[in-house]
Amino acid sequence: AGDDLQALHWFAWLRVPGLDSPGGGWTARAGAGCLRKGEGLLACGSPFGALCPDLFLNTLSRGVVSNLAGEENALILTDARCLPGTEGGGAFLPSPAGPRLVAVIAASFCWKGAEWVGLTLLCSLAAILRSSTSVLDEAGIVVPPAPGWAGAVQAGSGQDPLAWAALVECGAAWGSGVLLAPRLLLTCRHVVEAGALLRVTPAPSPGRAATVLRGHVVFATEESSPFDVAVVELEESVPAFVPPRLADTFLPGEEVSVVGFGALGHACGPSVTAGVLSAVVAVAGRPVMLQTTCAVHGGSSGGPLVSSRSGCLLGIVASNTRDTGAGATYPHLNFCVPITILQPPVARYCRTGNPSAFAALNRAGKGVRAAWRLQRQPGPPSKL
Repeated sequence: AGDDLQALHWFAWLRVPGLDSPGGGWTARAGAGCLRKGEGLLACGSPFGALCPDLFLNTLSRGVVSNLAGEENALILTDARCLPGTEGGGAFLPSPAGPRLVAVIAASFCWKGAEWVGLTLLCSLAAILRSSTSVLDEAGIVVPPAPGWAGAVQAGSGQDPLAWAALVECGAAWGSGVLLAPRLLLTCRHVVEAGALLRVTPAPSPGRAATVLRGHVVFATEESSPFDVAVVELEESVPAFVPPRLADTFLPGEEVSVVGFGALGHACGPSVTAGVLSAVVAVAGRPVMLQTTCAVHGGSSGGPLVSSRSGCLLGIVASNTRDTGAGATYPHLNFCVPITILQPPVARYCRTGNPSAFAALNRAGKGVRAAWRLQRQPGPPSKL
């Protein structure tokens, strides 16, 4: 691209003899402007580059659109697992007529310090083509217009988990929260400070702009409680709020997603990561902990865990996993507080307005405490 400041210098156009035939057509493609957070993507690349291509060439990884930024979604973040060497590979939108190329892998985010990130940055093909217009014109390449494309409409529940998520700021720290009512929000105790004035920004949605609201903590569990929970009352109601439907059952292995302000923080609104409900930990037949394989990073605490099947709220994110021995953090093993633990005290509080409705969260039994210590049997302390 030379000195063309309009070009994206991450990319190069190659003409390959034998592959560039005059009668050849263009790969089926789609514009990124139609993408929605949480929509499925298929990434194709070759991990580790030229190392053992007979094993690694054009391997596939499935993920979702985690976040979007720029004009017509020029930059796309996905949780598809793309390792070093996959840069330059394609990201495709599945469709009944076959996959359509929508973006190119720009960078895989693997480790940040001692934390495994597991996210990938993509650049939309449309943005690359726009920035390369003069280069392609000089080469005599005519870019046909992209066909009209509308993403598949998913049979959903009418629930919008993005509209439940909120950014919770307490001083210089931030985390996530989940709205249960126009003026009631759940988050984690470690995100807030008792008595501190909070800034709560509900995620924007159609018909609702991003607005900063003030809030205060009406209840936070004690440090000794296994449930890391805080309840926040807002000074104003969130306009046009539709409350979530709450789950009453949990199915290990079902597809789930987490919405929160991890990874990119509050720069681009909430991110979505997908996975499965990997375990339901029960004590005396009652679920007390949920484990998932969604990527959960710092800043995601307090965000909603949602069933992809039903659209119901399953719980709130409490933490990911840190190996204290190795000093490494693993976002794809994380823990959530089931909504069935939180729904009864929330209902009592909504009826009475008395924060003592949540006092039972501080009186969990030994079995629950042992589960959240990750140590169900007597022995040396867990290093997780």
